[in-house]
Amino acid sequence: MGFPFHKNPDKQLVHYTVEAIIEGLRSSDGAVLEYVYRMYYPSIRFFVIRNSGSDEDAQDVFQEAMILIYKKIKRDDLELTCAFKSYLYSVCRLLWLQQLDNRQIKLTTLTENEVYIKIDDQIEQEYKEQERYRLYQKHFKTLKPECQEILKLVLRKVPLKEMARIMNVRSEHFLKKKKYECKDMLIKRIQNDLNFKYLKDEW
Repeated sequence: MGFPFHKNPDKQLVHYTVEAIIEGLRSSDGAVLEYVYRMYYPSIRFFVIRNSGSDEDAQDVFQEAMILIYKKIKRDDLELTCAFKSYLYSVCRLLWLQQLDNRQIKLTTLTENEVYIKIDDQIEQEYKEQERYRLYQKHFKTLKPECQEILKLVLRKVPLKEMARIMNVRSEHFLKKKKYECKDMLIKRIQNDLNFKYLKDEW
């Protein structure tokens, strides 16, 4: 799901109803994505920058929020009781406050520029799951190819004997030892990541 961050600002926008926005996001309609970005991103950017963030932070938060909303739409799990703009702002606000907490940035006052609503716990949980997956992938990719292949087979629950055949290893004992070494290495790298302590209660 892409986001049109560099579209022509002079292009005339067609206005969409909430229903049209939801259906457009469901089908990844480029025109709707552009509309949502051009209409609603400025207020998200304002909120993030005024509350200790940067342009990059604002774009990241906006994209994370859109991905989470897209997933809810695809599951037919989005029931709006407010304007789409308010819902999107509220999700972005929640994600940015989570990021500030992760960075241990405490704001004495929060600059608000839109009306926000209370977001259900499911969005926050899905965001944390998304972050855990990224943390895993980040450190998984730093492992040697042999370890990556072993752990992929482990995730697929391939029996040790079959793993030895696939990897052309004669000694199952050696492979078993290697499997634990790879898992231990990955776990340690994840645990040493600064973001781990904010997610560890969720693992």
